[in-house]
Amino acid sequence: MKAMSLDNIVGDYQSFTLHHDDGSERLVYVTDIETIVPDGRLIVSRTDLQGLITHVNTSFIDMSGYLEEELIGSPHSILRHPDMPAAAFKDLWDTVQQGRKWHGYVKNLRQDGGYYWVYATVIPNIRQGKLIGYTSVRRKTSRNHVSAAEELYRSMQ
Repeated sequence: MKAMSLDNIVGDYQSFTLHHDDGSERLVYVTDIETIVPDGRLIVSRTDLQGLITHVNTSFIDMSGYLEEELIGSPHSILRHPDMPAAAFKDLWDTVQQGRKWHGYVKNLRQDGGYYWVYATVIPNIRQGKLIGYTSVRRKTSRNHVSAAEELYRSMQ
């Protein structure tokens, strides 16, 4: 996965190198600019078994700041914010790979370096008894849940 482009960053930023479980690294630029998920919006994506994005809806495109063609075929971790502990994603993957639904609070990184908080539900896609991928549906979360998640994730870092 390629590094973020400084051309897209809005505002003052810090740079971080994210280390992924597959051994890859990605340089990201992060700002303190939050985008609030609009009321009633559902952010939907689908991935294959390796976590590569196969489908996104308009809300996903709008919130991420990426174009659809930049997202399709990219790892879902393109949205990984450095404030998110690796253990949160390990729990997600351990859960869905067992064929179970996962719920949790996630801070996602936008292409412009900003972020947005969501309550995410990830569902295994099973066809004819075979796991073929995953669907993630995300929605706006309350400020109380964001505060609790921030505290928990800081303690996990």
